[in-house]
Amino acid sequence: MAAVLYGKEQVRVENVSVPEIGKSDVLVRVRAALTCGTDVKVFRRGYHAKMITPPALFGHELAGDVVAVGEHVEGFHPGQRVVAANSAPCLNCFYCKKGLENLCEDLLFNNGAYAEYIRIPARIVQRNMHVIPNNLSYQDAALIEPLACVLKGVEDVHIRPGDNVVVIGQGPIGLMFVRMAKVYGARVIALGRRTSQLEKALRIGAHDALLNTDNIDVIRQVKDLTEGYGADIVIEAVGKPETWELAVKLLRRAGTVNFFGGCPSDTRVNLETHVLHYSEIKCIASFHHTPYLIRKALDVVARGDINSREFVNREEPLTNLLEVFRHLMSHNGHMKTAIIP
Repeated sequence: MAAVLYGKEQVRVENVSVPEIGKSDVLVRVRAALTCGTDVKVFRRGYHAKMITPPALFGHELAGDVVAVGEHVEGFHPGQRVVAANSAPCLNCFYCKKGLENLCEDLLFNNGAYAEYIRIPARIVQRNMHVIPNNLSYQDAALIEPLACVLKGVEDVHIRPGDNVVVIGQGPIGLMFVRMAKVYGARVIALGRRTSQLEKALRIGAHDALLNTDNIDVIRQVKDLTEGYGADIVIEAVGKPETWELAVKLLRRAGTVNFFGGCPSDTRVNLETHVLHYSEIKCIASFHHTPYLIRKALDVVARGDINSREFVNREEPLTNLLEVFRHLMSHNGHMKTAIIP
């Protein structure tokens, strides 16, 4: 069985053939697949411009067991527990040669995690699949793909011990930013719209938590918590133009904003050029991950700096996937669900 996306809010769990593998591919029996905010957006919109065009197999955060390998595969064998990323770069294009593998012109995506079996194509096997350490559960391992994206954002803003870091948005990705900023030694201020999310942020590392219900009040509160200056770094993990604009207003002079949350296509933001220029504001955005960051994410999880218990709040069988996504839509995907085929 596997989940097939047919369009807007149209997902069916169907009987499909076990994928056939090529000489350099691997077949994995999925043991855990985690829901993701991106998958919720894909479910709502019916497609993803870069990752998936319906009808197509669905899901991309997974861990499982190797059940078959192609004759040319080296380093993997049946019985191993593995985690595979959802993409792999070509390493040969203009951007790959500049060390920007996340922007690869031929980035290979792989979907189909919400299934009993998934084919891991050769390029991902070679560059972005790893054996799961014995101390990790399947759900822990499945966290590494979104965590690698978060680590890209953390490294892009160069968080240093003692930095005041504001994280806007307390969904799973925002909470990962809270946790990792804390691990990097920052003083974290969490902004969110639900008390339950803010309580969670405080439990996993935030020093302060603010309800983001009024921009003017939030700006004042952030200033009060940073000796009147504003944050050194602001990470926007919502993906709305209004929160992109708010993020800049929360910064100190010479601060850095990471527009991590992807806004809908064709949206625009209004930023005050006077402030950007004379306050030397640095505006960046982080997208996706690289093989280096996938390996680093696995190390971070293996060390115990982050674990699935903090982000996964329930398990559901594959047959309940449609109901799971309807629930996540109505609750803004505030936590992850582990789909157990």
